[in-house]
Amino acid sequence: MTRLVVVGNGMVGARFVEDLLAADSAHRFDVAVVGAEAGEPYNRVLLSEVLAAKHDLADLTLPTPVSDRLTVHRGTHAVRLDLDDRLVETDDGVRLRYDRLVLATGSTARVPPIAGLSTVGRLAGGVHPLRTIDDAREIVAATLNAHRAVVLGGGVLGMEAACGLARRGVAVTVVHPAAALMERQLDEGASRVVETAMTALGIDQRVGTGAVEAVVEHGRVSGLVLDDGQVLAADLLVLATGTVPSTGLAAAAGLGVDRGIVVGDDLACPADPRVAAIGDCAQPPEGGSGLVAQGWEQSRRLAARLCGAAPDHSVQAPPTTSDVVRLKAHGLDVVTMGVCGTQRPGDPTQRTLRLSDPAAGRHVEVVVSGGLLVGATCVGGGSVAAELVTTYTRRTPVPADPAHLLLSALAPRPGRAATPADVPDDETVCRCNGVSKGAIAACVGDGATSVEEVATRTRATTGCGGCADDVCALLDALHPGPDTTSSTGSRTTVLPREDDVTKGKHMIHSTETAAS
Repeated sequence: MTRLVVVGNGMVGARFVEDLLAADSAHRFDVAVVGAEAGEPYNRVLLSEVLAAKHDLADLTLPTPVSDRLTVHRGTHAVRLDLDDRLVETDDGVRLRYDRLVLATGSTARVPPIAGLSTVGRLAGGVHPLRTIDDAREIVAATLNAHRAVVLGGGVLGMEAACGLARRGVAVTVVHPAAALMERQLDEGASRVVETAMTALGIDQRVGTGAVEAVVEHGRVSGLVLDDGQVLAADLLVLATGTVPSTGLAAAAGLGVDRGIVVGDDLACPADPRVAAIGDCAQPPEGGSGLVAQGWEQSRRLAARLCGAAPDHSVQAPPTTSDVVRLKAHGLDVVTMGVCGTQRPGDPTQRTLRLSDPAAGRHVEVVVSGGLLVGATCVGGGSVAAELVTTYTRRTPVPADPAHLLLSALAPRPGRAATPADVPDDETVCRCNGVSKGAIAACVGDGATSVEEVATRTRATTGCGGCADDVCALLDALHPGPDTTSSTGSRTTVLPREDDVTKGKHMIHSTETAAS
């Protein structure tokens, strides 16, 4: 029996264990998992949905395989690796010997070096990152008494957190030092349109302005000093300032570490091929994307390699270049893909066309090259966003005049709105897990009648959750009945919502950042 130890029981570590046990038909591996958090693994991507009261914390739990070949050590930290002795030591004195070691230590919330935020390694009262389930629980509790909140960081997570807090009735200001909100996805023109939409939702913004000091009184935050001298009152400060790969354990053991744990195409560490790293902590040759889909693809690939089998290509892995992002925020309709944002490289072969109408809350931009759509940004784009996602992910040739890609934003095509049942069977519904409409249809044909059953059999909806409405609509179209069980566990009639259909939100698929 081969002893395999996995350090990390988050979204990627837990998925790897599931993939490995499924691929290990010869029962070669005995698996031990070391997880720092005391509870079951959970969907970290949906924590912002908890702030928005769209999900309960219990809805985020991910399944743990039941196997006599699996032992999970929860609530314990790996504190030392001995590569020579092939040993993992935990903080409660357990010593686990391994033949193979997989590091899935993830990343931690980045705390910016701002005066007053922390003292002796502890954050001031009222200051919370949004990285763990405990963070989400504490922020929700804080909203009961908070009057003014500041979200520091206007990336995807910061935007979603701000909208979630606003839905709970808290006055919110977003502070973001870059020139554009979500600058990895939006340029300044698109950001201005989003800022207008946020103002309409009652969310204030300070874009292009940084923070220099947290005002702390009696151990609790009471305000934030900006670099222009303004002081914002705040009794709740949420940090959405990025993440830092957790590489300390690997570095102390002598493994190669740059930004992340350096691995090759086979995901093994060059310094010790018996050790592999996957997920946010890893730095593969193509770089880390920060997308949970990349970690899950690595999990599937590593499990297949360790079991001596080729990956199961019947499960479509989302390509890492297909970086479609949809903001999960009530009242903000933002979808981006491919080449976008303020950091795009200059490429003379690329042609950019845009339609920007801030007064109407609309900004649509497309980037084409070599007859293909290589990027797009849609703010308030309606049905054009759905069409562009399909064109981008399926690599459909664009019209000779790319301006036609923008026409549906101005004049929607006549006829009835497309429904999930209209799309081809090979259309991907859940991009995080590469689940097609055909796979869901087959699942329904085998008797599945609820989102939970579809999720258990196909993993659809267990990533960013952006496909949940699409799966519900497919269930209704493929297995019509009086009701269908929703992903939140309630019994509801599932029909395509009129506002979503008219805005073209159905069949827009996303791969959201796990650690934005």
